[in-house]
Amino acid sequence: MLTVLYSGESDLWPVYEPALAAALREAGIAARLVLPGEATPESVDYIVFAPSGPVADFTPYRQAKAVLSLWAGVERVVGNPTLTQPLCRMVDEGLERGMVEWVAGQVLRHHLGLDRHITAQDGVWRNDQVPPLAPEHGVTVLGLGVLGRACATALATLGFRVTGWSRSPKDVPGIACLHGADGLNEALRRAEILVSILPDTPETNGLLNAETLALLPPGAVVLNPGRGTLIDDAALLSALDAGQVGHATLDVFRTEPLPPDHPYWAHPHVTVTPHIAAATRPGSASAVIAENIRRGEAGEPFLHRVDRDRGY
Repeated sequence: MLTVLYSGESDLWPVYEPALAAALREAGIAARLVLPGEATPESVDYIVFAPSGPVADFTPYRQAKAVLSLWAGVERVVGNPTLTQPLCRMVDEGLERGMVEWVAGQVLRHHLGLDRHITAQDGVWRNDQVPPLAPEHGVTVLGLGVLGRACATALATLGFRVTGWSRSPKDVPGIACLHGADGLNEALRRAEILVSILPDTPETNGLLNAETLALLPPGAVVLNPGRGTLIDDAALLSALDAGQVGHATLDVFRTEPLPPDHPYWAHPHVTVTPHIAAATRPGSASAVIAENIRRGEAGEPFLHRVDRDRGY
């Protein structure tokens, strides 16, 4: 029987314990689920992990075959020098669907100009502006990993002119795919609505700064459900004040929770959502964990294994 250690947030254990147990049974895996202290480290076969959990030193878990993250982002653990086991990030149906729905909803909100009507409930009948149709707007998605590809495809299905950008070449049907530094500049120039779903790496930190924001069409909308480190906050606030960026809807931030005195809260052209775009759902996440354990026991490649050199 395998020993699977849960090292996630303790308050979520009552939810994850039955979900993981059910997923393991369905996958035909005999395993006992334990918390830190309930088994010797050398007896642990797999670690179900979140950076907010109790395990930070992986050295005692020398027999563990993989560390299976419950989070999509691995920037807080990938550089841990004690982590020598394979590391797999979380990509699951619930997380993917949540991201697609948040992105599609926010893109449609800005595309249709819904804020204008929501904030003007004053009895005046304003029907002088017909909403545009999707092909009239160019949307750029930065990042064409699993989540970015899903969002770009959904937006293209709605009829938007979608450009996707990634560091390396990608081919996504229905998407104009660009890559590299020159490709980034062109992707930004096309972005009447810009969606960032990039990981947090040294290369992406501060990618949206004064220079790159200036490449956007005047009045462009910025949506960031990816990583807060992507944005130079001072540069974005300056671009908003100048009208270069018309509105920013932000779900992730350099400091979370976003401090109450942060300028984003009071800015009239910023919408803050509290990191809800791509939450991990225990049911669907547990199925991914169980499948990776099955793969590990069968000698098959793990799903979503992290490339340590790239950081994701």
